[in-house]
Amino acid sequence: MTRIFVYSLPEYLRPWKLATLAVGVLLLILGSFYTPAPDWDIPISLIMAFFTYLTAPWSMRVLLERQWRYWPAMLFATWFSVDGCYALYWYFREPAVLALMRDVNFPASLSLYGMCGVIWLYRGSLQDFHAELRSQLKPKPSEKR
Repeated sequence: MTRIFVYSLPEYLRPWKLATLAVGVLLLILGSFYTPAPDWDIPISLIMAFFTYLTAPWSMRVLLERQWRYWPAMLFATWFSVDGCYALYWYFREPAVLALMRDVNFPASLSLYGMCGVIWLYRGSLQDFHAELRSQLKPKPSEKR
């Protein structure tokens, strides 16, 4: 059964998912130091990474499985993770930065959100993934020559 907004807690605690989240957050933090963008700082990097981790795989699953009844919630979760939390943060922190950078941030953040959704889409361990991949790549008896 699909849950709205979140998977079950064990799915979020998978070591491979937490490791990829940590790498992503590290890259975002490094980017905030080395990229001269006025809207790229550590707090917004952490906030957006958190909401992306929470919602992106679910949003991608709703899209891929065409779960039409969840589309309004999926669109809201995607918008909030990509733009809503960003707009709220910069509205209170520095509204001029929001006005300057919002339209540039949206496509970049949406692209990252989609990529993260694909990376974290698989529900299972890396060992499970490897086993499923091997079984899918094995030739079927009818395919052997």
